[in-house]
Amino acid sequence: MKKEELEIRFKELSDILLSELNEDGFWSGELSSSALGVAVAVAALHFHDAGLHQQEIEKGLNWLSANQNSDGGFGDTPESPANISTSLLSYAALNLYAEKNSEVKSTQQKLAHYLKTQNVDVSSDQVAKVILNHYQKDYTFSVPILTMCALCGIPGDDGFKHIPQLPFELALLPRRFYRLLNLSVVSYAIPALIAVGIVVFRKKKTNGITRAIRAKAEKKALKLLERSLPESGGFLEAIPLTAFVALSLINAGSRDSVIIDKGIAFLKRTQREDGSWPIDIDLSTWVTTLSVKALGERRNKVLSETQQKRILNHLLSVQNKTVHPFNGTSPGGWGWTNYSGSVPDCDDTPGAILALLELAPHHTITEEMLVGGEWLLQLQNNDGGYPTFSRGWGKLPFDQSCADLTGHCVLALAKLLDIYKSKLNSKQKQQYTTAINKAVDYLKKHQKENGSWLPLWFGNQHTKNHENPVYGTARVLTYFQKAKLLLKDEPVLVPEIEKMIAKGTNFLLKVQNENGSWGGDFGIEGSIEETALAIAALNEIKSETEIEKGLAWLEDYYKKNGLKKAPIGLYFASLWYDEKLYPLTAYLEAIKGYIDKN
Repeated sequence: MKKEELEIRFKELSDILLSELNEDGFWSGELSSSALGVAVAVAALHFHDAGLHQQEIEKGLNWLSANQNSDGGFGDTPESPANISTSLLSYAALNLYAEKNSEVKSTQQKLAHYLKTQNVDVSSDQVAKVILNHYQKDYTFSVPILTMCALCGIPGDDGFKHIPQLPFELALLPRRFYRLLNLSVVSYAIPALIAVGIVVFRKKKTNGITRAIRAKAEKKALKLLERSLPESGGFLEAIPLTAFVALSLINAGSRDSVIIDKGIAFLKRTQREDGSWPIDIDLSTWVTTLSVKALGERRNKVLSETQQKRILNHLLSVQNKTVHPFNGTSPGGWGWTNYSGSVPDCDDTPGAILALLELAPHHTITEEMLVGGEWLLQLQNNDGGYPTFSRGWGKLPFDQSCADLTGHCVLALAKLLDIYKSKLNSKQKQQYTTAINKAVDYLKKHQKENGSWLPLWFGNQHTKNHENPVYGTARVLTYFQKAKLLLKDEPVLVPEIEKMIAKGTNFLLKVQNENGSWGGDFGIEGSIEETALAIAALNEIKSETEIEKGLAWLEDYYKKNGLKKAPIGLYFASLWYDEKLYPLTAYLEAIKGYIDKN
């Protein structure tokens, strides 16, 4: 495409992005509706008061019937292939109303047929075996699934018999010990550990000293859960997690708890007009920082001074100012949304830091930036990589260090060190330099033989093991290319980064599809998100032929399909989602990078 044509496309896309600003002056985006979210929310409302919530329940059930896949199953998004977990939870929710409603019964029968094709017999104890085998030692999702099934009468009256007991009493230990315990759930699932653990304890027949310990711990565990309840009532602002907690506590006999009152109110408030629920209320901080990054230096042509000021003030206002009650981190981090259930993490924090450094004169935000930098320094794992929420939790996949977050933190720390060097004492400078060196070493060790890196919170539904080396590699390359310019005074580090960039670049070039697109890996159908992010990463190396083929594919695809979203996001417990602003911000970033380099 000619530069003039790309300028026209950039203007059109940036106008669309501008129209997506909410009334408060930042971007909220829109997450895909989730059959799993609908199923668990419907069950929670049913157990709370089926009559009082009849309208919401009926709308949710109608949405499930209208969005069933052709094979009878349910996927995580309406665009996703069916999977056992979402289908089983949907079957359980439908089971509450199948005998009373013929349409629900019909939907459930089609769903039963799908589950049979997956060797899941909903009338036998084999259900527990299938789910536990699927998730192995990680009980974060398997035990809540089986618990809801049992409460909904699946597979029968003794559904709790084969459900593992979650050790909710361990949550009473000081948080600093959590990482030393072999907990069966990830760090962000402590509310589920407590609530689901309590209802399993109440429903399952067990004896012995552990039962006596748990009986004594129950009240204290509920108090702990109540203390971590955000003002909004939504744990992590996540519909499934909040619903699992509510339905568990209701069935455990804790019906009068403020946790249930606020949780049910949260579920009612977050239901969409069409009867569905997303998996989380939104990713407003994330999509706002992605939007700022996508516009780059061109933001002054797209956003007015007032609009930029509102975005700046919003991002500053959602920086965490206290020790966070959920993961115990110090002040200074950012979570994924402005709502109170958000938790500071190692992707939104560097994202916010980098966006703010674009939007504000650096001297006006020194304190906020250095507190943010300190937050990042404290979260680094011993292996040099960065986890999402909690330092030192490495036993289960979603608590481990990962490449894309680590690359993002390298860039943020390098930028802070470059800008605020004069504000840091010698010890602080050394801390930054050490952290960057350790992170680069982590990325060197975790770059695959073929040059790729794997992301943690993003995947591809069509690749082996659902991994997305294209996303992970594209992001790390982009971060590295920018960080390299800031680390020019590091004679040892820069050559190491350049070697990794060369290997990663070679990987991206090799896995480009014949039609010019990129999917999650070689031979995988292309998407706007993956193609645009690959182009953005390659823009720095002047790979003209490959980039122009990619841009031509994007143009053709956009004309035929618009800004079609791909379910590349992986949420808690490996739930897929798509986000309305992902293709838009990625496409803008790709075009901007190409125009600016040519």
